[in-house]
Amino acid sequence: MSGDDADFAAYLAARWGFLVRTLVLLGCPQPEAEELVRDGLARCHSGWRRVRESDDVDVHVHRTVLDGWHRRGRRRTPGAAADAAEAAAQAAAEAVQQAPDATEQVLLRHALVAQLAGLSPDDREAVVLHFVTDLTEDQVADVLDVPVGTLRTRVARGLAGLDLEALRETSGRDDGTVR
Repeated sequence: MSGDDADFAAYLAARWGFLVRTLVLLGCPQPEAEELVRDGLARCHSGWRRVRESDDVDVHVHRTVLDGWHRRGRRRTPGAAADAAEAAAQAAAEAVQQAPDATEQVLLRHALVAQLAGLSPDDREAVVLHFVTDLTEDQVADVLDVPVGTLRTRVARGLAGLDLEALRETSGRDDGTVR
């Protein structure tokens, strides 16, 4: 295995889950999210040396994956986010049956996906990328190709659209935090 291939394999192993989870929280069904991440990473792999030499590998990869999501028409069907929330509910029910001790986490994730589905696509992207990925604020702004001020506005609007108290209650935490 060449040095570039080994470097790419290490990046893939470290980032796969984050990238898939990001798309799922944006309203993409899990199988499609995995396909989009695979396709985006395949595009990055073909020019990995150039990607590695870019200012920020994570920004480049996230932008490539999100571009694929946008090309698939994430704004095309207004019911897509609701469909994703329904799929999350079904997955939650199945997971509860398979692992009752994980019920709290599954219910919290379902509640979060359902609430995120109620946000505008731009606000949902800003909130998910800002809080779920391990990207900095500047990196998220670069991925979304917006100024940091616009990102902050979208995040604030998105947070205002979420019922954080309901998420805290779903999490069952006494200290007021959401896991």
